[in-house]
Amino acid sequence: MKIRLLLSLISCSFFAFLALAQDSKFRPNNQQIPVPDCLSIKGLLDSGYKPCTAEDQQLWLKDITHWRDERRIRIGYNGSRYEMPELAWTQSSFMQPQMMVQDRFFYDRVAGKYTVDHYLDDLQKRYGGIDAVLIWPTYPNMGIDNRNQHDMIRCMPGGVAGLRQVIADFHKRGVRVLFPMMMWDQGTRQAAKPWTEEIAELMKELGADGINGDTQDGVPLAFSLAADKTGHPLAFEPEGGPSDEALAWNVMTWGQYQYPFTPLVDRYKWLEPRHMVNISDRWNRNKTNNLQFAFFNGIGWESWENIWGIWNGITPRDGEATRRVASLERAIAEYLVSRDWEPMYPMLRYGVFASRWPLNGRTVWTIVNRNEYDVDGPQMEVPATAGMRYFDLYGGTELQVQKDPTGRSVLSFSMEINGFGAIFATNSEPDPKIQKLMSDMKRLTAKPLVSFSNEREVLKQEIVPIPATSLGSTAPSGMILIPEADFLFKVGGIEIEGSNDIGVDVRYPWEVAPSRFHEHPMHIKSFYIDKYPVTNAEFKRFLDTAHYHPKDDLNFLLDWKDGAFPSGWDNRPVTWVSIEDARTYADWAGKRLPHEWEWQYAAQGADGRIYPWGNQWDPTAVPEPDKNRTMRGPDPVDAHPKGASAFGVMDLVGNVWQWTEEFTDEHTRSGILRGGSYYQPQGSIWYFPQAYKLIEHGKLLMMSPSMDRSGAVGFRVVQDAR
Repeated sequence: MKIRLLLSLISCSFFAFLALAQDSKFRPNNQQIPVPDCLSIKGLLDSGYKPCTAEDQQLWLKDITHWRDERRIRIGYNGSRYEMPELAWTQSSFMQPQMMVQDRFFYDRVAGKYTVDHYLDDLQKRYGGIDAVLIWPTYPNMGIDNRNQHDMIRCMPGGVAGLRQVIADFHKRGVRVLFPMMMWDQGTRQAAKPWTEEIAELMKELGADGINGDTQDGVPLAFSLAADKTGHPLAFEPEGGPSDEALAWNVMTWGQYQYPFTPLVDRYKWLEPRHMVNISDRWNRNKTNNLQFAFFNGIGWESWENIWGIWNGITPRDGEATRRVASLERAIAEYLVSRDWEPMYPMLRYGVFASRWPLNGRTVWTIVNRNEYDVDGPQMEVPATAGMRYFDLYGGTELQVQKDPTGRSVLSFSMEINGFGAIFATNSEPDPKIQKLMSDMKRLTAKPLVSFSNEREVLKQEIVPIPATSLGSTAPSGMILIPEADFLFKVGGIEIEGSNDIGVDVRYPWEVAPSRFHEHPMHIKSFYIDKYPVTNAEFKRFLDTAHYHPKDDLNFLLDWKDGAFPSGWDNRPVTWVSIEDARTYADWAGKRLPHEWEWQYAAQGADGRIYPWGNQWDPTAVPEPDKNRTMRGPDPVDAHPKGASAFGVMDLVGNVWQWTEEFTDEHTRSGILRGGSYYQPQGSIWYFPQAYKLIEHGKLLMMSPSMDRSGAVGFRVVQDAR
């Protein structure tokens, strides 16, 4: 028995070894295929640097080609989806930003209209424009209430009709449109239909072109089939690398790369040259690696700058490099899907790497200089073919083949530090598209990239002023006097991402730049503050008296019906009100929204306590959390007397978030919310986090009243005191 078991184990190990041996010596590491060791410089202890020979390159190319051929057989690959006319656009979709809907270049809140041309004109000016856009309306705001990802799309300004026009405006400029889907969104409102149908039908209704699978390692085939069934096929683009088999229906992917000195080959592009990869490296402040790896692989880049309201803008140098790379790739797109792609075409200079893209007797080479110095002179050997002409596409000139001392036919041209090159070979006159490209590139490359600044700009952020009120000498009804005092204002943002990078959270007037953590001693003048948040009954009196109705009324008082709040909700906080709605109420009442430090001082007092009642969490001092996919509504404002602060201010924490400050920069508006809410969607770390501690605040990215209103956000007001 033991002998048979031993033989069985040996047999299993032997066949496992055989299965491994049948694979490549250069098996992919996640999304990238390694290159020969000779392409990486080594130190003296590792026998020094030995240049690659032609044999080294050919053995490597043969090996990865064998892996590709065998892999296609193993997965039963069928590339018919790449032949669908509706998805052909993906194969030249090189530049694709993820665009936050809160970007002020995309939507003008004051005018109440979308400004697609303004958004696109800015990108055209700064880096040559885009081919597709991923419109992002969900995270990090999603989860502040129970609106699911589709609700967040539908409550954008103008609703579905408004978005249809937005997409039409993008299409007029030749830009395709994608939206995200979050499989992790299982804690908010339950969709009425299966996700496959919900997504397919909504995207058809909008006229969108594709879907980005957030946090997904491949989007399942069922989603493609559901879209096909509606007669509106969609391009699916997972964030993470899909299985090789899923390459047949995921026609796009994000590139999550490592960046050694030598460019690596993209696994999915190698398996299917028509597959489009957009490299995503959003936090990196220097885009040279992204652009060079993309150009080498004939793929694209996720030109993402507004990262959850944190601006990581493209520098002028990277912007100009992007313009040049994009101009080249768009003009030679038909070559970059060549089935005869040859990566690591032998080059003559160390640190210069090329891919060869042959098509119909013509050839393009995409070349990158990874060195931190210029490289000039003979760069590559080419076949001595009679009648073949060579053109420097990057510089916009024709090249002459020369013989070097060894008799090789070589091309000489210059490549600047961390620069790019492109060569075109043809035995006939270049067609008009290539001729125009050369003319454009000659103009674009007149100035070297090094002449453009590589300094990152930190956007200046301003706090929106809150006008003072008339001074009161006695406490108005329902308000409490907060006495004048010196106060240490100490608070931090609860953003899930961004660490403490510059640009995270907000910049107070006394600070140099936005950052996550804030501490500032200040003198606070006396003021009156509402003992409770504004209730439904109080807001109803305002509506009846002022006859207020907002211009953008989508989601306004969503939990009311026919102008009336639900029975028994008179003493509950009013919600589904935007910061504009709250300000209008405050102005009507002769009051204003509180400064954040005023709200915190009224809640915290002078002793720095963590909660209004002390330093230990007391679940009986706040409403019971609602962890369901529906929202029951907030508790009455006076239901939890244990939650009172030292000044007697009530309902500060755990019932509804409360509006305070607003911050703006050139691209983003955000509102500071205090106190947290009773609603806690479950199942994901990506939902809007709570800030129950008085040393924490929430930052809500703001687009429009329709988007900003929430079933978990209310407000209270203050008045200045003598």
